[in-house]
Amino acid sequence: QVQLGESGGGVMQAGGSLRLSCTASGRALYSYTMGWFRRAPGKAREFVAAYGRWGGTEYAYSVKGRFTITRDNPTLYLQMNNLKPEDTAIYYCAAGSDGTRSPATYEYWGPGTQVTVSS
Repeated sequence: QVQLGESGGGVMQAGGSLRLSCTASGRALYSYTMGWFRRAPGKAREFVAAYGRWGGTEYAYSVKGRFTITRDNPTLYLQMNNLKPEDTAIYYCAAGSDGTRSPATYEYWGPGTQVTVSS
């Protein structure tokens, strides 16, 4: 069992930066891929970034070059730079034993944290 909790969301002007944190508790965290997803109003949950259990990282095309995912167990981070209004969403942290870009491959989810970017 893994418990996840996000923090660091807030309101920011376009061009600004925020850092999200996700604190995990549970056994064998090193055996999970950790990911960030987001859900904008009226849209489906979408992949943002993932940090694999082997150390590799992946990013959605829309955030590549602006967002950076890092991991220092038991905490996962998402540094978000050059924020845009279209980044406005609820951001979720997730853990999956076989995590990929699909949210269906993650077993555990945090409650989410709101990020709002104003133009």
